[in-house]
Parts: sequence; structure tokens; C-alpha cells
Amino acid sequence: MCRSVRTLFNLEPPATGDEVAAAALQYVRKVSGSSKPSQANQEAFDRAVAAVAAATQELLDSLVTQAPPRDREALAAKAKARAAARYGDG
Repeated sequence: MCRSVRTLFNLEPPATGDEVAAAALQYVRKVSGSSKPSQANQEAFDRAVAAVAAATQELLDSLVTQAPPRDREALAAKAKARAAARYGDG
């Protein structure tokens, strides 16, 4: 769906509240089709972001896995390598 929304489950260190909020914001922006809502819609937009963040955190807290946590640095290095292959080195 949103390329900027990243997987937050099973990371070491775990996803932060800021990461959950950022993912919720990106989701609401995508669904609403607006990166900055009008003043008339700001309250509804903010409520939606808060609700999505709460649901996301609840989901992350409820999920279980037997897999070892994924290393953030290793994931970042893989993403950087994919981007370099796709777009060139610079």
C-alpha cells in the first residue's frame, strides 16, 4: 500500500511510539488523499491518526512469533543495496 509505511513487528530494538505514530500518519494520509487536511477536517484527521496508532500498537503488542528479532541495521543495509541496484550509486 504505502511505500513509506515499514514493517514494525519483530524488530530489535522494538518499534518506538514515534514509529507507530509515523506509520499511522502515513496510512491516514494515504486513505484520506490529503497530506495536510483543511482546518475543517483537522480534528477528524487527528482522531483518525490517534485511533490507527492505538490499533497498530495493540496489534504489535499482541503478535507472537518464534522467529528471532530482525536486526534494524541489517534491514537498512539490504534496503540501501536494493536502492543502489535500482537507482544506481548516485
